[in-house]
Amino acid sequence: MSTIEKVKESVVLAEDLDFHHEIILFNDDVNTFDHVIDTLIRVCDHTPIQAEQCAILVHYTGKCGVKTGDFDELKPLCSALLDAGLSAEIQ
Repeated sequence: MSTIEKVKESVVLAEDLDFHHEIILFNDDVNTFDHVIDTLIRVCDHTPIQAEQCAILVHYTGKCGVKTGDFDELKPLCSALLDAGLSAEIQ
């Protein structure tokens, strides 16, 4: 006589339901480095060094992610960047 054993497994699925988005800043031929740096410090709460690095990346690569988070948190920040004359979008 044989014994049949049933094993019950519990599987836990870890889902990242918190969708993160990113503000992408794009290069343009209008704004100065100082304006971009000052705006990133004011709007995105960057340190001066962080803002300068982002400005350099934007200048040489054409774009740079400057802030990540939830869409609702990023929307007013992106609007403030646009109001300051910068080219940005949320992805």
